[in-house]
Amino acid sequence: MTEAPESAGDSRRAHARYAPGTPCWVSLMVHGMAATQTFYGELFGWEFRPGPHQLGPYVRALLDDREVAGIGQLPPDRYLPITWTPYLASDDVDLTAETVRLCGGTIGVGPLDAGDAGRLAIGSDPSGAVFGVWQAATHLGTGLGGVPGTPVWNELRTFETATVAKFYETVFGYEVRRPPASTTEADSGFGYESRSGYESRSGPGPGSGFDHATLCLDGRAVAGIHGVGHTLPRDRGPHWVTYFQVTDADDAAERLTGLGGQVLTPARDTAHGRVAMVADPEGARFALVSGTR
Repeated sequence: MTEAPESAGDSRRAHARYAPGTPCWVSLMVHGMAATQTFYGELFGWEFRPGPHQLGPYVRALLDDREVAGIGQLPPDRYLPITWTPYLASDDVDLTAETVRLCGGTIGVGPLDAGDAGRLAIGSDPSGAVFGVWQAATHLGTGLGGVPGTPVWNELRTFETATVAKFYETVFGYEVRRPPASTTEADSGFGYESRSGYESRSGPGPGSGFDHATLCLDGRAVAGIHGVGHTLPRDRGPHWVTYFQVTDADDAAERLTGLGGQVLTPARDTAHGRVAMVADPEGARFALVSGTR
């Protein structure tokens, strides 16, 4: 977020098809579907309706009757890290999956059809961070943006940016931008993470205060990568973090605690709004951000 993100949408209108490489959906796999729906329904005002069941029970979250995210059921014998997973748009998920493999990543699920909604694959980059790939048919992806309760940004937390940024650049055609060498975490708005299990590290350039890259398409920032060295949580490793827009980050964090979630880092002002790092009752980490600009 060294550059102000452009929301997946700045209005209540439904989206057209997402350009390849654009984050187009976020999904969460959990053990307790009912409790998770209650938590996010109370926190964000989401309602739910059934989605495709190719990977098991799955619901789509809605705001103003627009789909904004998905929640699925993990098999009872699968104890994987609970995390929000971004899906990146593709015009040909099979070709993208093959490119992922050729560039050192892995494909763990698919490619497979999700009914008439589209075609998907779930993979990981060379550092192990999990992401999805979505080829839209009837389901284009997130249908609402720029309002509270919608995803506004996705950031990869990994060991270092150089290798993994090259992977995403090759697979999805991103332009990779880096901040000026003199930029620090305080300047960028990322310093809040150091108190929740991450510490800053020197970036690749001389005098750089931190290691960060912004992924862009047609000059537009769509996602970020933050290198934090070996201070990543041992139980989590490299992972994507989704930022959800809220009206008031402090108020939302307080409500989250009352619903059984955990505030990992209290809300604080950053260069791109007021941000709190939090976790839901099953441990999925995400960010609350208000006053985005």
